[in-house]
Amino acid sequence: MAIPFRLTEDRSLLATRTMKIAVLSGKGGTGKTTVATNLAYVLHMVGKTIQLLDTDVEEPNAHIFFNVNYNHEENVQILLPVIDRNLCTHCGICAKSCEFSAITVSPKYIMVFDSLCHGCGVCSMVCPVKAISEKPKDIGMIKLGTTEEGIIFGEGIMNIGEPSPVRIIRQLKKHIDPAADVVVLDSPPGTSCPVIETVHDTDFALLVTEPTPFGLHDLKLAIETTREFNIPIGVVINRYDGSYKGIEAYLDKEEIPLLMTISYDAKIARDYSKGFLFSKTQNYADKFSDLFERIEVIAKC
Repeated sequence: MAIPFRLTEDRSLLATRTMKIAVLSGKGGTGKTTVATNLAYVLHMVGKTIQLLDTDVEEPNAHIFFNVNYNHEENVQILLPVIDRNLCTHCGICAKSCEFSAITVSPKYIMVFDSLCHGCGVCSMVCPVKAISEKPKDIGMIKLGTTEEGIIFGEGIMNIGEPSPVRIIRQLKKHIDPAADVVVLDSPPGTSCPVIETVHDTDFALLVTEPTPFGLHDLKLAIETTREFNIPIGVVINRYDGSYKGIEAYLDKEEIPLLMTISYDAKIARDYSKGFLFSKTQNYADKFSDLFERIEVIAKC
């Protein structure tokens, strides 16, 4: 058995400020968006003010489960270096300072590789002859709106071919609504920079996994990553049928709470394939409500 969970009876211990929950997974396809969207929907239906942000900006899909009335769009830009070759002395300081190898310098030539540039601006700051200026480049966009149910919704969309979604996620998170009771962030999969940016400054990491050796392997990586942020964590096992106990054994050993299981059920899969929230039809509303109560208590301990 995984670690038991006890709810506190003293609800006055729970603060009223906005709680930010990052829904993560060590790999794609575990059900991260399934959990994030259904959790947001159920919490809204029990009377909480909910904001759902899809930070998987390379392939946002949370909107599929809602009818969203978009009312705001904005471009996301980075500043790319522009070299004035009449001023450049080919000293190479800019290239040595670039962490991403986006500039190369030879005695006769200097080249900027836009696809490698992260727009950090270091090159322009270190140039001793001020030969580097900057020009804006669109890398994606932010879309904000409200679902027909009344959930505050936001998503980022990265332009095809861009190397990094971090700037888009950062700008999307600037639109976190301080009036919301709960903000659910549907994270990108994996454990790379976009996930780090999503988890930063959140209150709880909800990790979604599947009951397979691959799921366990990637869950371990995700847990190692989130522990660096020193925030509470809990786990949901999706497509659970009880046949593989490796996840539960690991959680017991690491003293990580198993907060919920979602059954391996063809009805749930059919709802998902049609873009339906299974918490509306499969009697899971109470389970998601209980899931949040458990998150709430752990986050306030």
